Amino acid sequence: MAGFVLIHGSWHGGWCFDEVAARLRAAGHTVVAPTLPGMGGNEAQLRAVTLQGWGDFAAAQCRELKAQLGGAPVVLGGHSRGGIVVSTAAEADPAAMDALVYICAMMLPDGMSRAEFKALEEPTPAFDALISKVHDGAGTVVDPALAGPVFAQLSPPELVAAALPRLLAEPHGPRSEPLRLTAERWGSLPRTYVECTQDRTIPIASQRLMQQMSPGARVVTLESDHSPYLCCPRALADALIAAIPV
Repeated sequence: MAGFVLIHGSWHGGWCFDEVAARLRAAGHTVVAPTLPGMGGNEAQLRAVTLQGWGDFAAAQCRELKAQLGGAPVVLGGHSRGGIVVSTAAEADPAAMDALVYICAMMLPDGMSRAEFKALEEPTPAFDALISKVHDGAGTVVDPALAGPVFAQLSPPELVAAALPRLLAEPHGPRSEPLRLTAERWGSLPRTYVECTQDRTIPIASQRLMQQMSPGARVVTLESDHSPYLCCPRALADALIAAIPV
């Protein structure tokens, strides 16, 4: 059996993986799905967040889980913005984990930031319209009244209705920090990219551009919106289990 550390995307918390975590645990695996430090914080807390700090936090979660499991394999997965946290953690301590999974996530190359990649994408006006700044730009929030059709248009309405009120303020700083990745560290780990073909937040064209920019990942295709943990949790759990190194 293996361990999984699952890193949520922007404005979310670890709770977004509840359905997937339940399936992984039912299969005998151990799951940690933390909420990243600073999420939903006040201005000082939002400004204190750095991408490296988030990466170090995720790597520590992996180290602790690997020790708890007596050295069993640990898979680090990230959704959406969580992808840059996964990459940063892998570069910081590749020995803490055994495989990486990017779930319609930011799998960016060395030297690129989330903000820089945004400039390469096709326009996403519906997504952009959701976002507003808070605390003089220290963070952003999304409008829950408008988010459902962008984040989760194919997901069960009752799950979407329960999730939207839980969205949090997102620290703004990490999106502008460029990744620092090496072939010897981040590149030493096997990667899986779970692409979601009906994604209205990070469109499939953007996901496939990232696959081209950072080649080498095994690709799993889901007919899902941007929230596969709600839309198709069983298929996502299966993809995560398939990423366990043999």
